[in-house]
Amino acid sequence: MIRVAVGTVVIALALIAVDGAWAQPVFSPSQDPMAGSRVFTAKGCEKCHAINGVGAKIGPDLAKSTRPHSFYDVAAALWNHLPRMTERMKQLGITRPELTSQEAGDLIGFLYTLGYFDRPGDAATGRKLFVDKKCSVCHSVGGVGGSVGPKLDSLKQFASPMYLASAMWNHGVAMAEVMKAQGIERPTMTPQELRDLSAYLAPATGGSAEGPLFVLPGRPELGRSLFVDKGCVQCHKVGGTGGAVGPDLVAMSARRSPVEFAAAIWNKEPAMLKAMASQNVKVPQLSPEEMADLVAYLYSVGYFAGGGSIPRGWVVATNKGCLHCHGAYGERGKPASDLTRAKGLDSSAAVVAALWNHAVVTPSVAGKKMPWPTIQPKEMADLVTLLQSLQPRTQ
Repeated sequence: MIRVAVGTVVIALALIAVDGAWAQPVFSPSQDPMAGSRVFTAKGCEKCHAINGVGAKIGPDLAKSTRPHSFYDVAAALWNHLPRMTERMKQLGITRPELTSQEAGDLIGFLYTLGYFDRPGDAATGRKLFVDKKCSVCHSVGGVGGSVGPKLDSLKQFASPMYLASAMWNHGVAMAEVMKAQGIERPTMTPQELRDLSAYLAPATGGSAEGPLFVLPGRPELGRSLFVDKGCVQCHKVGGTGGAVGPDLVAMSARRSPVEFAAAIWNKEPAMLKAMASQNVKVPQLSPEEMADLVAYLYSVGYFAGGGSIPRGWVVATNKGCLHCHGAYGERGKPASDLTRAKGLDSSAAVVAALWNHAVVTPSVAGKKMPWPTIQPKEMADLVTLLQSLQPRTQ
């Protein structure tokens, strides 16, 4: 099982918002995934949910969910499942916990990062792939294999997928030329194949199967600068800004784990090199640390993707029944609080905390109770934006 050093599980993701103000750091002291992991335990989430098989099985394993985990995806899911979760907690004798804005932000940050670290590969399968993919024609492990390329026994850094990704990128041109001279067709790699190959190479290169695997965490704020400095922006857009030679990496849902990113880099390198040559772009070299920073940046850009709209927020508040109970601008005769006088909703996380802490009641219209309103992630973004805009401005 892959174990990640405590200091790296945070990933240090100072995530960057994409809509309008994407220089704003969102994983900072105000949103800390490591703190979010503690909130997950302290608030009793593990009594119903597991993380990678660790925890209860009443609810789904949150690390195995294939659904998106952006801020608004998680916020919408928390709201939509609130009645069901509240009822289940009541049956189990669990008091529904309340969340502060800090706890809500940390918890969502933690849930967003669950897919960042890769599951372990299978070393036996990797050994077979080392031969089947023709790696052994050029490289040797344990004295077995070719001598065209370097021996892999001394490359202990293969334990890190970021080292693997940077090595495959930096030596891609040279390896392609050698493979062509040897009459070897360049193999493609699926993420799982690369996981298995890495699992084989790590013990082979001296890494302990029982020791910790130090995965470079990456610094998104530096990754953003590298995206420009290394020329990536000349071909790719991120959040609508950049070149049009390659695809927009946000539109492609570039939230990839390190090994998934390494596989994509390897498979697409020939096309990228051709495109860079046509654009007169120098092929950049990337250190493992720089590769980690780029991956963290690309992983982060979808966190706040799809910012909200105040006008659409009013539509959501109306259509979802919020304004059946809540007044606005001093409106009288409503059973719940005036939304324009609510205090403390000065951040997206604060709004989500208030929604989670909301009483599980539904309004009645013409004597009939309305069903609990389901809110889609885009609608959640609009509603959060609206509620934040209603906060009184301090002079």
